[in-house]
Amino acid sequence: MKKLIIYVSIIAVLFAGLFFVNKASVSSKNAKAEELYGTKAENLRASTVKLLDDPNYQSIVSPEELAASVQAEESMFVYFFSPECEFCLAVTPVIYPMAQDMNIDLKQFNLLENQQHLSTYNITSWPVLAYFENGKEVERITGQDTDENYRSFFEKYSN
Repeated sequence: MKKLIIYVSIIAVLFAGLFFVNKASVSSKNAKAEELYGTKAENLRASTVKLLDDPNYQSIVSPEELAASVQAEESMFVYFFSPECEFCLAVTPVIYPMAQDMNIDLKQFNLLENQQHLSTYNITSWPVLAYFENGKEVERITGQDTDENYRSFFEKYSN
């Protein structure tokens, strides 16, 4: 009988530990989701939640922030992506570190979470790396391209 009580106690402690670890993880995800998307993780798609802690997806802008930047006629690079797009998942680890190395503020716009804005920016396929100037899009690269073309694109407009 004592062994049974010991085993049950150990199992109870393990489940309690798992509960607290899971609760801390959910709390951390919610904090990151709130910071990047202005909402709880439970309101985001699972593929977006997976990217919350990815260092290559930390410059997320909301539709309102992007619209305000365009309206203010800021010169800026914007990367339109979907966390469910295999090409986006291949391009992001190339262009985001490249932009950081070149001291470029690369705004990231999650199309999956903001599908209603596809027509606003004339997005029909993705990923899209675009450059805006004076409130208008000047040029874009659509789809997966070479590292050299991305670097040339950044250099062309960052000077």
